[in-house]
Amino acid sequence: MSERFDAVDIILTKRDKGTLSDGQIDWVVDAYTRGVVAEEQMSALAMAILLNGMSRAEISRWTNAMIASGERMDFSSLSRPTADKHSTGGVGDKITLPLAPLVAACGVAVPQLSGRGLGHTGGTLDKLEAIPGWQAGLSNEQMMQQLEDVGAVICAAGSGLAPADKKLYALRDVTGTVEAIPLIASSIMSKKIAEGTGALVLDVKVGSGAFMKDVDRARELAQTMVALGTDAGVTTVALLTDMSTPLGLTAGNGLEVTESVEVLAGGGPADVVELTVALAREMLQAAGKTDIDPADALRDGRAMDAWRRMISAQGGDPDARLPTAKEQQVITADRDGVLAELDALAVGVAAWRLGAGRARKEDAVQAAAGVQMHVKPGDAVRAGDPVMTLHTDTPERFDRAQEALVGKWSIGDAGASHDRPELIIDRIS
Repeated sequence: MSERFDAVDIILTKRDKGTLSDGQIDWVVDAYTRGVVAEEQMSALAMAILLNGMSRAEISRWTNAMIASGERMDFSSLSRPTADKHSTGGVGDKITLPLAPLVAACGVAVPQLSGRGLGHTGGTLDKLEAIPGWQAGLSNEQMMQQLEDVGAVICAAGSGLAPADKKLYALRDVTGTVEAIPLIASSIMSKKIAEGTGALVLDVKVGSGAFMKDVDRARELAQTMVALGTDAGVTTVALLTDMSTPLGLTAGNGLEVTESVEVLAGGGPADVVELTVALAREMLQAAGKTDIDPADALRDGRAMDAWRRMISAQGGDPDARLPTAKEQQVITADRDGVLAELDALAVGVAAWRLGAGRARKEDAVQAAAGVQMHVKPGDAVRAGDPVMTLHTDTPERFDRAQEALVGKWSIGDAGASHDRPELIIDRIS
């Protein structure tokens, strides 16, 4: 078979800071998916993109080419509008769990295709699998039926959505090109646009526990993704949110499910409630539901009812007792004062080392492992008070988990100012 373009020419164009044509982009994404473009050639092109960037038109075309590599879902037959949320990942980021049923309780269907954790960032599917019986895998037909009946689905993405992205994502991970904003944005948005949602809210995390450490780069990523969604006809908005300290008081799979249920019951940590409600408002507005306050659905129990139906529909028992770790170790304050610092990345790494995360896709995770935090920055403590409790089934993991936390949390003087950072940094539409 004769090929329309040559991979080397395309690499040279981008290496020399040129602009790729629509035809070149369509071909190289398709040819790489087919195996015609070799891994080392796509590695070179990805590095050229990292170093020299892409225009908005190039990123849009690249995203469309990745969408075209697979199937597209269509939710137009549903009796209610759809909205989805995507987070770029963080520590203690269990927001999807209360958010999906909350938005569903307000009349908007939520087709939430989620993933598993890797490294220090937790995975939504890993968290939900702590619930006995719950199943992540659904067919497209099952997903559609659940969206109509329940209004919310949290499940694994099928292999048919943007297969080019799956292949390129794995390559970027081993070639030092993960940080390329055009490739990050097109990776996220190709799957979300192919998913077929009518509206999309992006939660772009910033801080030590986030992929993006710098506010300016996070804003650039958010603006790029919002533009891609807009170009594709999807109503898209992004919030920049703080990830310098963990969200809520738990980092770990079953621990975060428990905390999410507390939020749905009308309680839970203030920051988790604040972000859940803020994202719900954005999703409802983007879907055209401007006369509903999602906070009401938390207070009156409708969100909890939707949660129970959602979990039951996927084989889970919402009343089942969640797994508890066989071993716990408590870290205490060494003096009176105020918790001045609690680094998100350190807590995420500690939870990972305790067994809550994985180093490779194939690794198993412990449902009950993780870190429970008893105080947040700004809270007063007394000498001997618990600051964190480490949970694991394998106590030999405690030492390495504690090592991750050394120097990453501190007690300050009670009279000093220890202001908590603003949770929501910016809104981009």
